[in-house]
Amino acid sequence: MEVRRAPTLLALLLVGLVTACGGGEDAAPGGAGQDGVRLGFSQVGTESAWRLANTRSIEHAATNAGVRLDLRIADGKQENQAAAIREFISADVDVIAFSPVVETGWDTLLQEARDAGIPVIVTDRMVDTTDTSLFVTMLGSDFTAEGRKAGEWLVEHYRDRHGRVRIVEIEGTAGSAPANQRRAGFAEAIKADRDLQVIGSGDGDFTRAQGEQVMAGFLAAHTGIDAVFAHNDDEGLGAVEAIEAAGKRPGTDIKIITVDASRDGLAALAEGRLNYVVECNPLLGSQLMELVGKVTTGQTVPRRVVVDETAFDREAAKAVLHNRQY
Repeated sequence: MEVRRAPTLLALLLVGLVTACGGGEDAAPGGAGQDGVRLGFSQVGTESAWRLANTRSIEHAATNAGVRLDLRIADGKQENQAAAIREFISADVDVIAFSPVVETGWDTLLQEARDAGIPVIVTDRMVDTTDTSLFVTMLGSDFTAEGRKAGEWLVEHYRDRHGRVRIVEIEGTAGSAPANQRRAGFAEAIKADRDLQVIGSGDGDFTRAQGEQVMAGFLAAHTGIDAVFAHNDDEGLGAVEAIEAAGKRPGTDIKIITVDASRDGLAALAEGRLNYVVECNPLLGSQLMELVGKVTTGQTVPRRVVVDETAFDREAAKAVLHNRQY
């Protein structure tokens, strides 16, 4: 694949990695301004606090690095994202980055970008492609590990309990990488204890409203639900509302485990309305700009860049909530 050369000022794009656990991003030095790299970035949507923080992080880091960012919001629709990527190709941007709405269906688009000599960076969510050479690197979390952490907490929490533990799972957007992989990691972890059984699952679409609706359906269909695994904080917070509306105590009568570690999620955890939150760090902007700088100056980059993340119980949430950025 042809790698595009950029002005020498792009060396200024090389910045420090974002700190783990939702800490502040290192500000990239000023760069090439209007003569700098043109980055076309297609974002999934505005569906959650996590996604909004992710977008702000990328915008902030691009400004600091002197990158000319063309940001397009797909509103959760793959066809919108495909149209945006084709517009980036037509505009002959220097780099394309995108967080795919779903995993599949990208081979043709990625081939079009490669034919145009434009390197592609996949962020946040992985693509399922028959040719991984169609993109230069993937930057994001290990979603399988996140699901595994959630399941491991349940295994440990119910270690001394005898009898069935009834779990419902509020999944993320159907077909998306985080939904697929968090579900797989969770299932892998809880199979260590045969008493832990998922009795219901539903698509919460990573939104609070849909999480509430799915949880209300579970409560109507099942008696004696012991625990909820929600694929993100917003779905979990929607579940909290449904549980309270049913006259039950979230975090006490029904345990709730979520993924993201947003400010709202950690606040609910500190209050005892959630029980355990696995971090998925959205502040990827500085790392993305570093990769953009390296790609456009012909440097080798790793095929996979994984973000360091942690998990929170109630006391840990209280300790970090005062300076949480998202």
